[in-house]
Amino acid sequence: LLKVVVFTVVFRLVNCVLVQTSFVPDEYWQSLEVAHRMVFKYPYGYLTWEWKAGIRGFTFPLFFAFLYKILHLLNYDTVHLLPRVAQALLAAFADVKFYLLIRTLETEDVSRWTFFCHLCSWFSWFCCTRTLTNTAETTLTCLALFYFPLPGSKTYSKKYLSLVALAVLVRPTALIVWFPLLMCHFWQEENKLRLITRRYIPIILAVLISALIDCLFYEKWTLVQLNFIKFNILHGVADFYGSHPWHWYFSQGFAVVIGPHLPFFLHGCSLAFRKYRILLATVLWTIVVYFLPHKEFRFIYPVLPFCMIFCISLAHLKAWRRPAAALLLVSNLVLALYTGLIHQRGTLDVMSHLQRLCEVSSDSARPQSDVFFLMPCHSTPFYRYTHTHVHCPLKMRILECPPDLGEDGYAEEAAQFYSNPLLWLRNAFPYKSSLPTHLVLFDVLEKEISTFLQVNNFTRTAEIFHTHVPEGRVGGSIFIYERH
Repeated sequence: LLKVVVFTVVFRLVNCVLVQTSFVPDEYWQSLEVAHRMVFKYPYGYLTWEWKAGIRGFTFPLFFAFLYKILHLLNYDTVHLLPRVAQALLAAFADVKFYLLIRTLETEDVSRWTFFCHLCSWFSWFCCTRTLTNTAETTLTCLALFYFPLPGSKTYSKKYLSLVALAVLVRPTALIVWFPLLMCHFWQEENKLRLITRRYIPIILAVLISALIDCLFYEKWTLVQLNFIKFNILHGVADFYGSHPWHWYFSQGFAVVIGPHLPFFLHGCSLAFRKYRILLATVLWTIVVYFLPHKEFRFIYPVLPFCMIFCISLAHLKAWRRPAAALLLVSNLVLALYTGLIHQRGTLDVMSHLQRLCEVSSDSARPQSDVFFLMPCHSTPFYRYTHTHVHCPLKMRILECPPDLGEDGYAEEAAQFYSNPLLWLRNAFPYKSSLPTHLVLFDVLEKEISTFLQVNNFTRTAEIFHTHVPEGRVGGSIFIYERH
């Protein structure tokens, strides 16, 4: 077991270092950026509309704020990889628990091959060290699964309820994943009253503690879970960020998340349907219940550990399992390295370039730098990220894009800009004295605003690769322009 633990920890730390790309804005705007502001106050940090509407809880960012505060007290503010390292260690802990679970359910040989499949997953590699609520939800789900009373499991403990409660506090949608399992446990339990009155107490306590934390930071009574449901389901605010057809998870989403493991998963379903039918039912339930038009790959990430259990099929291939394992490893490795090191890395690399402006801004003899991101909103991190950060009071601005919450005079700044970029810029900066010193934009926008750039003496100082597959307003490269 010690060898498994050491290998898994080293594996996830290497995983942490080799993921240098961006995935979704939430990994910094809903965690690190909030934590940075909690510790260092204004102007170090930016809160998006979700925090003003009270649909995000402070419990998750508080964990990173605690790490930042320790670093600040030790005068190690520049050690910016710590949140990702902490996430990697938690992922490694969940991996080890997954291995121990499989070892109680199957033979030693089967458990080794299934654990191999689990570690091979390209999507886990891509996500498990990111500071996303979906990552924390998945990690806690994997840990809770170890303690859940699965048929044949010898590790049952009421600890799983505490972990489920914590997962729901981090992300309320965790309740979707755990609903079938909780109902199954309730149905099988002989003393149902005792289960409700004694075993479900951790969930109630967790909700109360979370509510108190949110009330403290919001400075008013706020029930985040209720607001989350109200805005995303009843008011359909999530649709503002894009919509997909009802079958998207079945036709695309699930296949991408499980990746090259799909044949092994399907084969495993035929082998162990009766034994693990509750897990298969949970996977199907989760995919079906996510019926809202706005869909993302990361939303179904928490069911991936359930799917990996069905990859016991690899061990049953006998003579073919080594060639199959090699094919599985290579195919996942290609996807993991490409998405982790190449695809969508420009929005992080650009912050490394802007970080140098902190030194310029500290020189009182030179004018204060002023950066404007002419990009789809929240494309880049802001004052804090893991591989790089702008830990100085540098003036930065982005195009705002809050959804319509029924307020008078609502106008989405990003939409207005992209409808006519040149006119918007001329109206926003009628005088040269009001111009920013730096502009950051995708290459697809350059031609449209070239006149504005020339007239106002902006010169391109950097070109940063972003992706091989540009789409819409997101280009293949990012340009940094400086005014002279």
